[in-house]
Amino acid sequence: MEINTFDRKILQCLQKDCSLSIEVLGEQVGLSRNAVWRRVKALEEHGFIKSKVAIVDAHKLGLDLQVFIQIRTSQHDAEWRKRLAQTVQSLPQIQSVHRMTGDLDYLIMARVANMAEYDALYQRLTKNVQMSDVSASFVMESLKETTEIPISIA
Repeated sequence: MEINTFDRKILQCLQKDCSLSIEVLGEQVGLSRNAVWRRVKALEEHGFIKSKVAIVDAHKLGLDLQVFIQIRTSQHDAEWRKRLAQTVQSLPQIQSVHRMTGDLDYLIMARVANMAEYDALYQRLTKNVQMSDVSASFVMESLKETTEIPISIA
């Protein structure tokens, strides 16, 4: 599926507020209710819209500590990667995991209530997966945090 300007406008609007009604979305992008509905369905079917979620305030839930965990490993075989993937999938505190280039092998972002909860997460992570080096950096202030990706309207 090739997307056009209307599709891009729809994606921009939905990234900001996915709870918009089809009517309001149509008004914002300049299309009829039926046209917008068909386009949203097509965008979903072709994987442009992966899911619709609510963004929850972590601080209101007591998850005041955001941590980036840096992992270095001497193991890069398929079995080790599978064990890492299974372990991080089983830990709900972990929000994202990325395999990196350079001297850092993996970067993990997690949310926990406090240092004791981070230590418990660290213990579970290192118990299940052998690593050469693990270090952590704790967020003191977030200057920008978004789930929106840039979509050019051209």
